[in-house]
Amino acid sequence: MVDHRTETELISDCVHCGFCLPACPTYRSWGAEADSPRGRIDLMKGLHEGAIELTDTVVAHFDQCLGCMGCVTACPSGVRYDLLIESTRAKIEATHPREPADRALREAIFALFPYPARLKALAWPLYFYAKSGLQSLVRASGILGLLPARIAAMAKIAPPISLSDLRATLPPFTPARGTKRGTVVVVAGCVQRVFFPNVNAATIRVLSAEGYDVLVPADQGCCGALSLHVGRDDEARGFAASLLDRFGDLDGIDAVIINAAGCGSTLKQYSELLEGERAERFAAKVKDVSEFLAEVGLVAERRPLPLRVAYHDACHLAHAQRIRQAPRDLLASIPGLELLEIPEGDQCCGSAGVYNLLEPESAAEIGARKARNVASTRPDVLASANPGCTLQIQSILADTGRKVMAAHPVELLDAAL
Repeated sequence: MVDHRTETELISDCVHCGFCLPACPTYRSWGAEADSPRGRIDLMKGLHEGAIELTDTVVAHFDQCLGCMGCVTACPSGVRYDLLIESTRAKIEATHPREPADRALREAIFALFPYPARLKALAWPLYFYAKSGLQSLVRASGILGLLPARIAAMAKIAPPISLSDLRATLPPFTPARGTKRGTVVVVAGCVQRVFFPNVNAATIRVLSAEGYDVLVPADQGCCGALSLHVGRDDEARGFAASLLDRFGDLDGIDAVIINAAGCGSTLKQYSELLEGERAERFAAKVKDVSEFLAEVGLVAERRPLPLRVAYHDACHLAHAQRIRQAPRDLLASIPGLELLEIPEGDQCCGSAGVYNLLEPESAAEIGARKARNVASTRPDVLASANPGCTLQIQSILADTGRKVMAAHPVELLDAAL
């Protein structure tokens, strides 16, 4: 349902009870009231009423928010912090002049990440960088510690690329296997499509095996999630409108399937991001792949996978979309698989879209907590439903000398077919 309340009304929902404090990763890190959800809402109120100015210090408190939405699920008053932080960041981007270096980095990120073709062009030199052994040498040498934190963060989370990844394509149509149960369309994503193409391939294979015709609309671009989460509203709306055009009217389509948590939360928000019945109809059909499969039920037979699997709750799946049990139930349905709960599992890993590139020190501190908790379960595989989370956690584990295989839950379902 679209929330049409004013900013004043949204702010007034907060009663400063403090339930959000332990759920907030930055408050846990620093214990500063201004870096808690209720503290940031106080700053929003001050800005809205003209009691304070939008200084660099105030902006920093909003920049350092991960947007993980842990506070949203913790809040007994139903505060829409998601809408508040997005609108505040939009004001910042529209009115606050950033330092030249900060502005240049942000422009570079958003000239690259929302464009799959540009990411694919970058993937080739990354492939040769890793294949040559230079990537391992650089990481082992300690050189990254001498670089500016933001540059070092980019180098550290660069994913491993295989030749098959670079050559991967998605079929526009995959027929249902066995008795047809329906038809779905898949959102391919940006980072997911380029750096984790097997997640999309596994998604298509699993949906087909479960009796669904699978369509992948051609030439689809970014959904707008990355832009929306940092306050680039007009850009986000442009991406969203373009994606709607690519997907058409959805007649005869049972669901729009997404397998990246951050994208899914934004796709479900299209009715608030865009106006009109078309956007509302699209948003109503969006389903995370685990959500959809749990709802329709699995029918394909699966073989045992004797693995210890630690499941990480991606923030925009658990908090923004309130999907927690579905991926656990799907993983637990695989014979022989032991599902492990990560201590403090509902805490963010520090990835948060491009947060780990813009706020690398904070992301590293938050990520280190997550990585320690993951390692404590001694898993064979880390299961994560968001590509950014996978990159972040694996990068930090690698810094400690630990290597843990990572997979999307749908890849494990696929492997058990």
